[in-house]
Amino acid sequence: MAKIKIGGIMQTTGLAKVGVMSIPDQPGIAGKIMSAMGERGINVQFIVQLIDIHDCSHVVFCIAEDELERAQDILEGLRQDVGGEQVIQRPNVAIISIFGPDFRERPGIASEMFSALGGKGVNILAISTSISSLSCIIDSSQVEAAEQALQEAFDEPGSGA
Repeated sequence: MAKIKIGGIMQTTGLAKVGVMSIPDQPGIAGKIMSAMGERGINVQFIVQLIDIHDCSHVVFCIAEDELERAQDILEGLRQDVGGEQVIQRPNVAIISIFGPDFRERPGIASEMFSALGGKGVNILAISTSISSLSCIIDSSQVEAAEQALQEAFDEPGSGA
């Protein structure tokens, strides 16, 4: 079977995953959290938000690892304001992404990526997608294995596959 063509693989290291967990679901929560980060000059590079079966919201995102302590302080104060149960943090994470111009029309890209990573023992901590990219948060120690898995699974420009 032919490999799926992609535009390339990207990685971003030096990150930390943070989040405000178990917030009673209500409009404006993500906006409050992102405003607090932006107003204090903390750039957010990855965001995922979901509502669980108990109607609680969980907002998880990545920031530069050197901003972790400052973000933790901001989020602890905000957690009480929005009614969240816990602020989580995990340093030493990375984002590994694949991108391509026709992802919207190509079924199976996500399954191929996730299976390739799993096949190399790379644990996915969070997933975010767009029209033209798939991104996963992984432990920084697994970046090399993740990149190798994706290079083996997909046809990148110039790879000759």
